[in-house]
Amino acid sequence: QVQLVESGGGLVHAGDSLRLSCAASGRTFSRYVMGWFRQAPGKEREFVATISWSGGGTDYADSVKGRFTISRVNAKNMVYLQMNNLNPEDTAVYYCAADWTYGSISNRWSDYDYWGQGTQVTVSS
Repeated sequence: QVQLVESGGGLVHAGDSLRLSCAASGRTFSRYVMGWFRQAPGKEREFVATISWSGGGTDYADSVKGRFTISRVNAKNMVYLQMNNLNPEDTAVYYCAADWTYGSISNRWSDYDYWGQGTQVTVSS
């Protein structure tokens, strides 16, 4: 099992940057595939980025490619989402997620086993 806590959200202007952090605790964190999802008001949960347990494989939603970067430091039990050139469409609650059972990077929320409580990102125009 693993417990996840997100931080780093806030209110920014279009064009600004933020770095979200996900602190994990529990056994065998380094073996989990990790992901970031987001949910805007009135919208379904949306895939943002994912990273393999080794950090060697990543995938991104088309809407964030070239702007967002997911990374992990297993020795610190941390996962990050660097968000550059933010725009109002990025406004959402961002969730960190962990997968053990599926075992491969995935853009489907149903493949993830554990979720954090989320951190709010608001981007003004």
